Amino acid sequence: MTRDIHALYAVTEATWPPAATETLGPVTIRDGAGGGKRVSAATVAGTATPVDLDRAEAAMHALGQAPLFQIREGDGVLDAMLDVRGYRVVDPVNLYLSPVEAFTGERLPRVTTFTVWEPLEIMRDIWAEGGIGPARVAVMARVEGPKTGLFGRLKDQPAAAGFVAVHDGIAMIHALEVRPRHRRAGLGRLMMLQAAHWAAGQGARHLAVICTQANDAANGLYSAMGFSCAGTYHYRQKEEP
Repeated sequence: MTRDIHALYAVTEATWPPAATETLGPVTIRDGAGGGKRVSAATVAGTATPVDLDRAEAAMHALGQAPLFQIREGDGVLDAMLDVRGYRVVDPVNLYLSPVEAFTGERLPRVTTFTVWEPLEIMRDIWAEGGIGPARVAVMARVEGPKTGLFGRLKDQPAAAGFVAVHDGIAMIHALEVRPRHRRAGLGRLMMLQAAHWAAGQGARHLAVICTQANDAANGLYSAMGFSCAGTYHYRQKEEP
């Protein structure tokens, strides 16, 4: 199973969109509205000149955002240019992919995981505990097309929350958060299975998830479940006074 990594980048943006975008030559500027790096980072299509990068930095400053670029596969020249300009590497990321059918043969335990939209207040609380605040929940609300929240319970207690949306036949999971006291009990895996069952009902053929390379526990879970690493990206962030 292979998918074009650039198609996955498009799925990432469609299922976790910025508040607005602006094109300046080869550079796309994103207004993240406080929603984090993924919705705030600029990207470059083709080749950027130093003047293009100067304009991009000014545009990000005008939005109140620190200069930040997402470096995708094939962006080696841009990566080197930003290194010279004092940008440091931040948060290398893995993109995982698997056929939905790999998970839908397993039945889900009753009253453990659920799909629900709009998010419940307890889901918002769980996300907030994990650093996923209102600005990131607003990203979910901006998604067009099929989407739902994921909610998990363990031992009759609210224990986990997540989000999944579909674009181009791929369901991508975001903001999966399990409360610390409920970790290492298999709930993260069950939440992924719930997402897969929902995705199948939406006609999705693949399930995808994004994970920072530093998150050993999550990377281990996705590998153990049979996901393949389909590609990577990282950020370059400007060191400023």
